[in-house]
Amino acid sequence: MTNDFSEMIDRRNTNSVKWDVGADELPMWVADMDFRTAPAIVEAIKQKADTGIFGYEEVPDDYFAAVQHWYTSEHNWQPQPCWMRFVTGVVPAISSAVRRISNVGDNVLIQAPVYNIFYNSIINNGRHILSSDLVNNDGTYEINWADLAAKMAAPLTTMMILCNPHNPVGKVWQPAELRRIAELAAANHVTVFSDEIHGDITDAGHGYTPFAAASDTAANLSVTAVSPSKTFNVAALHAATLIIPNERLRNIVDRGINTDELAEPNAFAIPGTIAAYTQGADWVHALNATITANKQALTKFVAANIPQLHVITGHATYLVWIDCGEISHDSVKLCQAIRDTTGLFLSDGAEYGGDGDHYLRMNVACPPDRLQDGLNRLATGIKNFQK
Repeated sequence: MTNDFSEMIDRRNTNSVKWDVGADELPMWVADMDFRTAPAIVEAIKQKADTGIFGYEEVPDDYFAAVQHWYTSEHNWQPQPCWMRFVTGVVPAISSAVRRISNVGDNVLIQAPVYNIFYNSIINNGRHILSSDLVNNDGTYEINWADLAAKMAAPLTTMMILCNPHNPVGKVWQPAELRRIAELAAANHVTVFSDEIHGDITDAGHGYTPFAAASDTAANLSVTAVSPSKTFNVAALHAATLIIPNERLRNIVDRGINTDELAEPNAFAIPGTIAAYTQGADWVHALNATITANKQALTKFVAANIPQLHVITGHATYLVWIDCGEISHDSVKLCQAIRDTTGLFLSDGAEYGGDGDHYLRMNVACPPDRLQDGLNRLATGIKNFQK
């Protein structure tokens, strides 16, 4: 089995959420790649399957050692295994942490436009969404620091959910920015939950910094969530890790994930994750080169063929944020029209909040030939919409 990122894999009729679409439709929406995962992961799962026994599992020390190895070798951060807790997913861990770290009626701070499921984790648990919206400054998203400081200082703000790197705008937060967020959080007694599920997928020369690695202050007031799910396209393994250096905070969160039954792995989660984090580096480096090339191809195509659209330059994730404001400020209507006329299924920006109502999100984690198909459909869809 080789690393072939040009293979056109047919995923229809495989119970795929992404590909549960019409026969002529092309889904480029949800954060799910159209690449086979790393061969080492497949082999580890096969070896586990060959045992023929799938009883209750516990998390071995080798699992946490693998997480430590990955973050030390790939991201220059050496989190200690004793800081770590296994969980079955980042999203359920966010919801659990919201229940443990904040109280009903509190504000949970976000930076819109942001991953839409954050809103669910806040609202469904009786907390209030408080957004310090990111500002698009000539194609680059930035933090409004005065606004962030004011909202951190609001009496009911007790928690912040940070997206690092940021989905959907593809922003790689710089260490100085992360340190400044941590200083504001410390001054206002705010705990930061940093969702770093996209941290491995960055352009060359634009590596991300884990929030807890930015400073001792950041480490002391944060919960970091990491997972191989986006990096290796193994979301259905249901494996993630919380890294919490502060012992008191770790005990609070630990109690929550056990009460909420989030700490028991399935049969393939452990061997799959260990294989990913100990044998998957070369695969990820090749993947990132492919994704970077796809993003560059998209940007070039849009500039040449759909100049009314403007691609936001992001150096992280395989999700591209596209400004369609010259055509429509109703991204829901535009996405539906594109899908109806061409079969191209994109994410509308409105669901991410902030200024997302005039943006589209496009998943480029696919073979170049499939990307070209999507781009051609996008051009046709925009042309039809403008008639």
